Amino acid sequence: MSGEDVHALSGAYVLDGLTDIERAAFRRHLASCATCAIEVAELQETAARLADGAWSVPPPALRDKVFAEVSRTRQEAPIPAKPVARPQRSRRLVTAAAAVLLAAAAATGTFAVQERRLDEQRVQAQAESARITEVLAAPDAVLRSATLTSGGRLTAVTSATRDETVLTLTADRPAGADRTYQLWMLDGTTATNAGVLAPDVTTTTQLISGTAAADGFAVSIEPAGGSPTPTQPVGQVTVA
Repeated sequence: MSGEDVHALSGAYVLDGLTDIERAAFRRHLASCATCAIEVAELQETAARLADGAWSVPPPALRDKVFAEVSRTRQEAPIPAKPVARPQRSRRLVTAAAAVLLAAAAATGTFAVQERRLDEQRVQAQAESARITEVLAAPDAVLRSATLTSGGRLTAVTSATRDETVLTLTADRPAGADRTYQLWMLDGTTATNAGVLAPDVTTTTQLISGTAAADGFAVSIEPAGGSPTPTQPVGQVTVA
């Protein structure tokens, strides 16, 4: 791989589109190339921002409810009427206006809560992306991977000095009906849960802390929601 070629691998690196050899070479390159390290961080931030679209927004029914309330409230035309009727019309108009204002206030509050959650999620995603980049670019980072018996690959990039590991799972197919993939950190005969994937999810990247003493990492197929211990292991990476 030429020096010019390695600079063009940033996008494929972020999208996990490199072979193990290419990824290891590019990771070593990141340690000495600030330009590529910045580009990788920016691409990861962009990928995190693209996930914002998955957030839910206030239900459309809220808007319909506001207008339905307005339509049900009688709005009388300004025609001459007996003096005794004017206070009733006035009260009805005030009631309608109050209903609209209350509904609008509720909608505004809902939007504000959603916006705060989006901001918090964005900050968390950016912070984790930065930590993942630091582990991948660490001078002592070591990459190890294993093929899954069910099809796919489990990859671990470990930094002993940072006491952290970036664990990536890429499965060829979903785990099955009412089944899911579960990641594990291994310490001797003890397996600690390192993340349960949602049903039908086949790819994930997890940043795991406190891994300096770990013997390895594994993935298993478990009932939806995960298990306290592995029941159907399908792959393991040894780091000790």
